[in-house]
This record gives sequence, C-alpha cells and structure tokens, in this order.
Amino acid sequence: MNVLEFTDKGIYCPAGGFYIDPWQPVDRAVLTHAHSDHARRGSQHYLAHPDSASVLRHRLGEDIRLQTIEYGEVVQINGVQVSLHPAGHIPGSAQVRVEYGGEVWVASGDYKVEADGVCTPFEPVRCHTFITESTFGLPIYQWKPQSALIEEINQWWLENREAGKTSLLFGYSLGKAQRILKHLDASIGEIFLHGAIWATNQALMRDGIELPDVPRVTAEIDKKRYPGSLILAPPSAAGSTWTRKFQSYVTGVASGWMNIRGAKRRKAVDRGFVVSDHADWPGLNAAVEATGASRVYVTHGYQAAFARFLREKGLEAYEVNTLYEGENETEEEVMSNE
Repeated sequence: MNVLEFTDKGIYCPAGGFYIDPWQPVDRAVLTHAHSDHARRGSQHYLAHPDSASVLRHRLGEDIRLQTIEYGEVVQINGVQVSLHPAGHIPGSAQVRVEYGGEVWVASGDYKVEADGVCTPFEPVRCHTFITESTFGLPIYQWKPQSALIEEINQWWLENREAGKTSLLFGYSLGKAQRILKHLDASIGEIFLHGAIWATNQALMRDGIELPDVPRVTAEIDKKRYPGSLILAPPSAAGSTWTRKFQSYVTGVASGWMNIRGAKRRKAVDRGFVVSDHADWPGLNAAVEATGASRVYVTHGYQAAFARFLREKGLEAYEVNTLYEGENETEEEVMSNE
C-alpha cells in the first residue's frame, strides 16, 4: 500500500485517514498553503502552518476548525507521522512530510527555491517519494535573480513618476503582492493597495508577517495623490471599472508567464515583469535532486514533459492529473474588492 494515493477528492493517506489539499470537502485536510486551488471550503478539520491561519480563516470562514503546527513539528495522525516544512512559495506555505511503515513521502504543494525576504525559505526534505508541481516545468523558464526583477520594477515606476503618470501593477493578492511591496523603493513616491491586497496584508500582519503598512485606495483619498504613485492590484482588477479612479496611468503585470513572447500583448498591459512564486526549470530540478527521492509524481503544469525528463535521468517518475492550477492567468479574489 502506498503511503499516499491520488483519489477523486485529492491526495489521500489511507493509514492516516487524511487528505492533503483536497478539492472536495473531507473530514481532515492538511493544507500546504492558502491559495484557493489548494485550500477549499467545507472540510471538518484543517491542519496548516500558523502563518496561514488568519488568511485561511478570512478565506474559508472564521469558524473553521484549524490546528496549526510550526515547521518541523511532528504530529501523529492515526499512527502516521506528519510534519510541515518550508516551501518558500508564499507566507505559511509548507511541504507535507508523511512517514509510515518506514516510508517517507513529501507532498510539496507549490514552491520556489529562491528566498524572497517575506516567507520562510524553501528547505529540501529527504524522502523516498516526492510529489512535485511543474507549473514552469520546461527549460525555457529560467528566472532572473529577484534583486534584478525588483530593480526593473522600481526603474519603471521612477520613469512613470517623472512623466506624471500613475503606475498600476497587477500581481496575485496573496504572495506576489507582499513580495513586491516588501522590496519597492518607497523613496520614489507613495504606494497604495487595492482592497483585496490590503485585506490580505492585514491578515498576514496579524500572524506576525512584517510588511510595510501602506493605505488602500478609497474614495476618501485625494485623487491628486495618485499621479507618480504606484498602486498594487490583483489581476482581476485589470480592465475593470475600478481602474477609472485613476486618470493617467501605465499598467504592468508581474507573472511568470511574462517569460513567453507575446504574453504581454495578450494581457493588454504596457509592461510585463517576469516574477513568479513558483520554481523555474533549474529550481524544479534542484529541488527534486535534493530530496534524494527515487520516485517522483509530477502534478499541475507541464506534467508529461517534466516526468519524461526525470525518467530519462533514471528516476521512476509519473504524471498525475489534479485540480491544482499553479500560476493561473486569473486569480479568484475572495478578500475585499473595494
């Protein structure tokens, strides 16, 4: 019997009677992180990292039954050893280590291997079997260092400010927005947040995540303050009536998909920045190798291509279909949209 199995409800541990990131309501769910394709409503019990707690309650309901454990802390679930380990994806993201009968499996959820200065950096976990994402599992996806990407964004903002324009930058409200905000050069001008990002930040700060406490866009703010400022907003705000609050603005989007020629044009924005909270091709390969696993299951993304590459390297690798979305081009916004 495998320690973990892939079922129509999600990744299941038969011996422990729990699911990892289930996409249907179950009795006991162990969550890798709080993005909506991994953390869904309706389960009776949840287990996650403390840095995810407030966001999970905001997204899933204040009354959810949530147990939190620190990274490396081991709990027993029906005789199965379960622990969480840093995934480096977003605040509170975790890899789930499951040990039973002398076998160790790790379900990584989503992850990136470069430290971003906001969430706890990724740590490889030795195991026999590794379950990996493959959102950017092709050799064409190779990211620049974060410092270079942030410099590109700051320079773009500065140029827009000198032209008297507002910089409207779109990025996921949970993860990417905090990463960008943390490293913006606030000496350039004022920074404002869309309501969804502001609400997410408030939840994260309640759990001890240190972030610049900047205001959200409201009707009370003098519109004369917007020219020269930078405003962070989720992708769902692009092209919406919300953008009418700003008279003369330049748009940008932060996404790993900006690595593809033509993606900027398809997004109908003025500038694309290749910023992703998922591992690139070198990162995926480094993560798999660091686990020492001889068997790998490849989930959402370029499953077939990455699994085939791993088999060519001599690993036992399989592609698995799941309902996880990786870095989707749209993001469900369940926080405040004011």
